[in-house]
Amino acid sequence: VMAASLVASGCAEPTTGTVVGNILVDGDPPTTGSISFAATDGKTGPVGTEIVDGRYEVELPLGEAKVEIRVPKVVGKTKLYNTPDSPVQELTDEALPSRYNDKTELVYVVEPGESVMDFDLSTKRKP
Repeated sequence: VMAASLVASGCAEPTTGTVVGNILVDGDPPTTGSISFAATDGKTGPVGTEIVDGRYEVELPLGEAKVEIRVPKVVGKTKLYNTPDSPVQELTDEALPSRYNDKTELVYVVEPGESVMDFDLSTKRKP
């Protein structure tokens, strides 16, 4: 019985795939950021991970997903307190156009096993 159950469990259909890739923004890898994949059928919630030095790796449910990529940019600095020796905090904003995040046009189909999906993004306006 034990051998039969091991064989049966080995035949289960995979439900996830691993996606790895590189991200470039205007030709350069971002130092930091985030990427998330949200199933277009709504059956699973979004899954995401950090982007570190332009690279990411994430395990995802199979199927078609909308992709959102976010990369911060420093737009200023502010004091944390109204004192002369106050620590300073960077103020950030989104570096990428909304077509890559809030109004994403990016879609990817996650397959079983490991696959590579690189993104070469531009902050310039579309022609």
